Amino acid sequence: MDRFFVISNITKDPGLKAAKAIQDYLARKGKRCLYQNQIMAAPGTGFTYTDERWVPEDTECVLVLGGDGTLIQAARDLAHRQIPMFGINMGTLGYLTEVDCASAAGALDKIMNDQYYVEDRMMLKGEIIRENGDSVKDRALNDIVITRKDSAKVVRFRVYVNGEFLSHYTADGMIISTPTGSTAYNLSAGGPLVEPNASIILITPISPHTLVNRTIVLPADARVTIRASDRSDEKSGRCLASFDGSEGGILEPGEQIEIGRSSYTTKILRTSKVSFLEILRKKLSD
Repeated sequence: MDRFFVISNITKDPGLKAAKAIQDYLARKGKRCLYQNQIMAAPGTGFTYTDERWVPEDTECVLVLGGDGTLIQAARDLAHRQIPMFGINMGTLGYLTEVDCASAAGALDKIMNDQYYVEDRMMLKGEIIRENGDSVKDRALNDIVITRKDSAKVVRFRVYVNGEFLSHYTADGMIISTPTGSTAYNLSAGGPLVEPNASIILITPISPHTLVNRTIVLPADARVTIRASDRSDEKSGRCLASFDGSEGGILEPGEQIEIGRSSYTTKILRTSKVSFLEILRKKLSD
């Protein structure tokens, strides 16, 4: 690879010193490397860490400096570009970021010499359907979460799969997760850990008002519809739909969100054969 772009979490990389150091290193190797500046993440751009209009069309690899959250947001910002991403960790060990800054040079050498492989991670797409016919669309690498907006009120969810009624839940929320997201909120809510290259969708209730709490595992091509409490329910409350932790929109009682597999994937570039099980073992032993 010869053409790189760096996305850096400016809260972890003040003054973008790490980004500039990587740019200088690649330049000494005869490679082209551009990196963002703080203007790119200015309010109103619609992006969190980068504006994709600044990423050259011929970019072969996006280097993401930060943590798993930074890489996840970058994946959402650049999903339709389908550029492989390599995570350089600036915090604690993550599931997606492979190396820290101290080990970055060796990994970059491998990438420049084409000694890498690429994992395709499935993403989700979600569409909030308003009663007036309007809709809000977004995508997620980890999960789409529907939680109660009004904290004093429970929510009664009706869940459909491929148009067929599955079940109803009285709960604090519902998590629709990819295998990549199985180690995130899904895990905290009691859901299973899944090998990240699997092709499935997980439905996990959050604090359900029942003695039984089970995750539903569906094939990757399933279409999931979640409808919030009906307006006729006096105890119903509004819901908030979030995409990888970013607020997507409000669901009023009676409105619904439709979720399925996105046509886009997140391409994670790897330079080592460290397995998911090894990463999991290290994380669980912390």
